Amino acid sequence: MTTNKPESDFKFEISLSVLNHLGRNLYRNFITVLGEAISNAWDADAKNVWIVIDREISTFSIKDDGVGMDADDFQSKFLKIGYSKRADGDMTTSSGRPYIGAKGIGKLALLSCANRVSVFTKKKGQDYVGGLIDNSGLDEAIKNDLTPDKYPLEGLNYDLVNKQSVTHDRGTIIIFEETKEKIRSSIAHLKKLLAMNFHFSLIDPEFSIFVNNEEVSISDLNDLINNTEFVWLINNYEDEFVSALSGLKHNKVTLTTTLDIHGFIASVEKPRNLKITGTEERATIDLFVNGRLREKNILRHIPTQRIIESYIYGQIHFDLMDAEGKDPFTSSREGIVEDDENFQSLLDYLKRDALPQIFDDWDNFRLNRGEEGDQENPRKTRKQRKVRDLYSVTREEYRPDQDASGKDKVEEWLTDLQDDAEFNISAYVDCFLSENLVRKFLITKDIKLNPSIKKEADDWRKREATRKGEANISFAIRKADNDLSYLGMDSLAFSVEGNKDTRKQHSLWIDAVSYRPVRNVVGHTGLLTDNGKSHLTLKYENIKARVKKLVSEEDD
Repeated sequence: MTTNKPESDFKFEISLSVLNHLGRNLYRNFITVLGEAISNAWDADAKNVWIVIDREISTFSIKDDGVGMDADDFQSKFLKIGYSKRADGDMTTSSGRPYIGAKGIGKLALLSCANRVSVFTKKKGQDYVGGLIDNSGLDEAIKNDLTPDKYPLEGLNYDLVNKQSVTHDRGTIIIFEETKEKIRSSIAHLKKLLAMNFHFSLIDPEFSIFVNNEEVSISDLNDLINNTEFVWLINNYEDEFVSALSGLKHNKVTLTTTLDIHGFIASVEKPRNLKITGTEERATIDLFVNGRLREKNILRHIPTQRIIESYIYGQIHFDLMDAEGKDPFTSSREGIVEDDENFQSLLDYLKRDALPQIFDDWDNFRLNRGEEGDQENPRKTRKQRKVRDLYSVTREEYRPDQDASGKDKVEEWLTDLQDDAEFNISAYVDCFLSENLVRKFLITKDIKLNPSIKKEADDWRKREATRKGEANISFAIRKADNDLSYLGMDSLAFSVEGNKDTRKQHSLWIDAVSYRPVRNVVGHTGLLTDNGKSHLTLKYENIKARVKKLVSEEDD
């Protein structure tokens, strides 16, 4: 016979092994751990966070001047896994800051990178409370499947905070001893990573982060700032970082959307400029919510495999994602739940609107600067890109020395000539190929020139002989001194089509006569009007089609 226990005797029991699943094994790197402590300091209305690193003894500490905790707070809030500051419906701190923490499990990240973690905390006018979490003891408790009430924290060693507690009248100090992995990044590199990952520390004058007494600031990102060449602002975004981008190669471009987002996307001169020296990190397009990084490299959700992806970075701020009643963040706090409605609307906007314009702009801006653009962008043909590359290489040979007084003016001229040069170079190649292919066709078919065409060739030969004499040139300058080499397309076309019954059938000849005046401008390095370019382009397309058919059907 089975006797049921009274309902009041039943209760949940949580094994300590859940700590591994919720936090200890979910956090990827040192910056993530720092981020959780910094976020807690923000939520505690701290004005300063001091990070002190001692590589020699594999120890670091994080100290803040927030409101701190008393014994009840430490037990019921800090040690209560899952406690949320928003449980009572509050979305901001007492000073009006939007809360960053939500699930109450981020604190578990603090256990992931050191064997011993000591927490010292106090409210103003009170003594420190806290405890030591020894991960070796916690591992043993997890192995034995203990419940939390059977794993008390160890007592504090106050010698650890002798120096840091002198001027510390309130807040929290966390000491990490025996770090599990060597802290490889230098102080300078850590400051760069913190500057990139904790936007609010740069834009809020009431919040500062220090690493070994050096404040994290915009200047830590100078390498990135100095190598940024183009910027696109989303919904007229501006901040201290964007304002510092003074060496841009093109005016800032504004993108607008009805989405309640703001931020910027920028590109650097070379992909290596995105690398954070001395680390495995690189700048990417990141999503921030209430100033905190929530999703790094959001382009991984909409990969395009376009070359520009290795040049761009940025920050997109979408605070609405953390509105009351919403929780789109993963348990690790390092990402967004992908099917979140707001997140999907952001990805759709980037894919349909923002990125296509940025890709086109980037390609155009780069090409205008004489740099390699996006070869896969259909806005320019492969031929146009090759012609631009040729011009870009050649213009380098005409650039004055850096100290030349007229350097800026010549640079302006070279830029002004760029579009015309590209058109003329392409037009000349078309002219060269079409006319020489017809010459080869006439030679192969052994077509005889009529007397008037021969006379035209003789006249040009005599003029050239006179000019060679004036130039005191006695050697041959033409590869072939035959009549065909002196004739233009109109005479060559007439020779091909001279056996036709009526002039209306002389299609190649009619096109050649029509394009001759404009072609001569190109041949004499003149610059064409837009109408002239359109006319020449149309006639060249006709001529190319006719020449292609002519030389590929020799038996006709």
